[in-house]
Amino acid sequence: MFEYHGWITVRESAAGDGDEPALRQIVDGLRRHIAQMDSPYLLDLRWMNGEPFIHLGGFSNHRSSPDVVALFEHVALTAPGSYGLLHVLDDEEPDHENEVRVLRLVRGRVTEHTEALLSPYIPTVEDPFTG
Repeated sequence: MFEYHGWITVRESAAGDGDEPALRQIVDGLRRHIAQMDSPYLLDLRWMNGEPFIHLGGFSNHRSSPDVVALFEHVALTAPGSYGLLHVLDDEEPDHENEVRVLRLVRGRVTEHTEALLSPYIPTVEDPFTG
């Protein structure tokens, strides 16, 4: 199973006062990138109170399309002032099948961490299988 929930605040730079036309151009590029991902799950880019945000979430049997980790990496490259979190549960990921992982996007870098509040997934979230 592959479950994910995340958000990104899209910013041109970490200064927080980027050039609006440049930010609109970045957002237009991200909108095209997201449209190509063709996700059946939650994948939304919208402006709220003058700021662009991406929200995403999904639940599938296996890690597959859309590649949400690649989306975070793409945003890091194209909008290095962006920041956000992506929580991922992938029971097929070697050495992490019982952990909720958090990808942190900040200052153009994506790093991966264990989410201590939800890990280990069993028995924190679900009971052990007793068959």
